[in-house]
Amino acid sequence: MSPQLSANTQGLWAQLPALAQEIALAHAELAIAHPRAHEHLQAHLQGRLNTNAKAFNPGFEVELAALALGFEPEDAQLLAQAWLRQTARAGQNTPGADLDPKSWPSMFEDFEPETSQNSSPLKAHAPCPKRLGLYVVAPTADWIARLVEMGVPTVQLRFKSEDPKAIEREVQQAIAHASGSASHLYINDHWQLAIAMGAYGIHLGQEDIDGADFEAIRQSGLRLGLSTHGYSEMLRAAKQRPSYLALGAVYATNLKVMPTQPQGPKRLARYAALMGQRFPLVAIGGIDEERLDEVLPSGVGSVAAVRAILQAQDPAREAKRWMQRCPV
Repeated sequence: MSPQLSANTQGLWAQLPALAQEIALAHAELAIAHPRAHEHLQAHLQGRLNTNAKAFNPGFEVELAALALGFEPEDAQLLAQAWLRQTARAGQNTPGADLDPKSWPSMFEDFEPETSQNSSPLKAHAPCPKRLGLYVVAPTADWIARLVEMGVPTVQLRFKSEDPKAIEREVQQAIAHASGSASHLYINDHWQLAIAMGAYGIHLGQEDIDGADFEAIRQSGLRLGLSTHGYSEMLRAAKQRPSYLALGAVYATNLKVMPTQPQGPKRLARYAALMGQRFPLVAIGGIDEERLDEVLPSGVGSVAAVRAILQAQDPAREAKRWMQRCPV
């Protein structure tokens, strides 16, 4: 048993049914130490006792296994539903088929059966390249100018200020720097300004989704990227049919307060296998050059960097190395 799995299930492992234990052990590489995993697991077990149920059902056992691995409760529930749909599909050819603990769900139709049948009335946002290559997130328009000069294929302005005029100035300057170049510029958060000033694209975090006018963004023809942190957020974002999805945080980062634990490269690979069927993908969060060997095999078509490039002794030389390893 991995140390992460052991920490998450301390004192509760023996209470888990056999199938839940088998699933957790079969996918122990996906375990992360979650500060509330033990609490989530205990609550689910107690809830089962409170219902006086005499036996566990397979879906509930999958949830328990996912919680033991450190997944968020909403993600655990989605995994359970997908696993049951996967088992039902297998049962069409093998009546009475049992849930396979080793077969992690990876088909989009098992997570979102309605969306997979093209029932969504929403029009897709404007497309972006399947592979975005090196994607550098920068805090100022001046940095955008430097990155454009380096030939970085995808750049994002993440300018934070309480001054509306300063924000407008930075967005305008960043767009001017990228105009006519081979670099595609995304504006973080300030989607109204991005539309008004004709940026290439917009990037929104989960915290920005509720306040965004997605129809206005679609009508503008700008590309849209959305940040996600796990199954629930990926599926929520997918319903908007964005141009690309950002998956993270892969590793710990102190650049912003993250709502979830670092997901790690093994989970990244599972997310990429699922969402790469439909969207270009960007891995983000705490990635440096040494970690590229863990991230690139996941199948994402782009890797985002911040400090690894901006704080390098020679940013241009570092960017060149990354671009060689992350081709468009």
